[in-house]
Amino acid sequence: MHAKTQNQSPKTQDQTMESAYSSVTAILLAAGQSRRMGAFKPLLPFGDRTVIESCVNYLMGGGVGSVIVVVGHRADDVREQLAAHPVTFAVNPDLTSEMSASIAAGIRAIPDTTEAVLVALADYPAIPPNVVASLLNEWTKGHRLVKPTWQGRGGHPVLVDLSFRAELVALDSSNGLKGLFEQHKGEVHHLEVDSPYVARDIDTWDDYQRLHWEIFGESAPAAIGPDSNEKARGLI
Repeated sequence: MHAKTQNQSPKTQDQTMESAYSSVTAILLAAGQSRRMGAFKPLLPFGDRTVIESCVNYLMGGGVGSVIVVVGHRADDVREQLAAHPVTFAVNPDLTSEMSASIAAGIRAIPDTTEAVLVALADYPAIPPNVVASLLNEWTKGHRLVKPTWQGRGGHPVLVDLSFRAELVALDSSNGLKGLFEQHKGEVHHLEVDSPYVARDIDTWDDYQRLHWEIFGESAPAAIGPDSNEKARGLI
């Protein structure tokens, strides 16, 4: 991917960036069972939508060309929740597998026009779209591996040029993407961003409650009840 030339008009620059970004596919990993949470994280309410919808919205808002959602546990429920969103799905049928298997499933489903992927996790719902746009912009400058940081702390999502495709479909199950970035640490571009939410996931119920209050100024729905954490579907 080549950087834009300095003598392009502003309109042409915008068109060039839009065209470049359209060749980036986001792979949103949502196949896990959320065992530590005790509730299925993708379907938890987050403001006036769900966690998974919030993730799709920030990815699309940041300018990626397409979004592939990798499903596994409660796949049909996730498909139903995202029925109105312009996403496609890949399936990781092994619910006991590591994240690397979901990444491989997503890679196998990307469009032929894809030149880079943005790997995102379904429990980071508060990332602003401008972070995604910044990651994509760094890729257009020639950086093949881009990781956002907040005050020096690594975060998500991460961008990987598709020149690493062979490695992405054969990630070590114990090290995953971390192993890929460590193996090519000389190429990793750490991008300091202005949002702490690149490093804020919802791994536990307390994490979820704190983040929901911080973003929306109100508590999340109770775990069990008519307005429960999963639209009255209960826990796992």
